Amino acid sequence: MNELDSRQEICRIGASLYARGYVHASAGNISVKLDDGSFLITPTDACLGNLVASELAHVGADGVQLSGARASKTLVLHRSIYDASSQARCVIHTHATNLVSLTLQGVWRSSDIVPPITPYYVMKVGHVPLVAYQRPGAPSVATEVTSLIAQSTAAHTPIRGVMLDRLGPVVWHASPAEASAVLEELEETAKLWLMSDRQATALNESQIQELRETFGALW
Repeated sequence: MNELDSRQEICRIGASLYARGYVHASAGNISVKLDDGSFLITPTDACLGNLVASELAHVGADGVQLSGARASKTLVLHRSIYDASSQARCVIHTHATNLVSLTLQGVWRSSDIVPPITPYYVMKVGHVPLVAYQRPGAPSVATEVTSLIAQSTAAHTPIRGVMLDRLGPVVWHASPAEASAVLEELEETAKLWLMSDRQATALNESQIQELRETFGALW
């Protein structure tokens, strides 16, 4: 996508997520990496439900802002993800209610925020490691996420997202639509997990292996 199309798509995805309750108030941010290596990212404290394309922050590959409103404070994290993941061209962060609720219940002690209870969670989301709480925008989070991406890539199960304790998911993919789909599947799986009182049975290894062989699931 060119810059104009990317601006419009960020606004479309933001409005869609907001209208369906995946984001609220001024929580969350979206970025896209452009072909020239620069980035578009939502402004700090912007409501994703009413973004204005011309006001999106345009940031150079060197991290220097070129135009638009002041970039989100999570820019360092977004840029680190783009550097670490070859598949990342869009990054989305939200404070998704059900996922944050799970971290408040202490599920952060687990290696995955949600167990593999549905096939589409395994196929479309994959492993989602938890990152212990740090303040919003903390640079050290970017270092930790970069390390997790490297570890998962080396294990041939590259991740598409992480869960920030008490803050929410950060997901990425090759386009805004695909990144949004990862986010939605992750949040809906968390909702199902809570609806089962965290008792739903996970898919067993044989069932997951079938998803690997049939659909190329990265689990």
